Amino acid sequence: MENIYKGAERRKFVRLDYVSPLACKVCKKETVSKLLEGYTANISQSGLLCNIKDKVKKNDLLWLSFDRDTLNICGDAEKRSLIYQNGVIGKVVRAEQKNDGTYDIGIQFLTREEKNLTYIYPKSYFTEKRQKNAKK
Repeated sequence: MENIYKGAERRKFVRLDYVSPLACKVCKKETVSKLLEGYTANISQSGLLCNIKDKVKKNDLLWLSFDRDTLNICGDAEKRSLIYQNGVIGKVVRAEQKNDGTYDIGIQFLTREEKNLTYIYPKSYFTEKRQKNAKK
């Protein structure tokens, strides 16, 4: 017998089933050069569920690259999301290993309204910092 959920909806935005190729990188110095590949399973304005072969940890920050039409499905998602080098920055909120050895990863998009939790800065930040240090 199937359990039928009768409580209030916890999600702020509706999720749409959408399968599309995905590439991502974990935003850490030791892993940022490794490209991980998988696919999206569903998407909303606030995040997505994807499936990848590599293990990532909860709270890891990911740079996600996928078909821009994926974001266009959700209207305001592209306007709200933190875009960096033609990819979207997201935080892993759930990671579950499946029977086939792959991982279902729940990702929450970081928004432009949030503080810079990713510590990703434009090139100008480093240029200015280098110039200040050189003057000291």
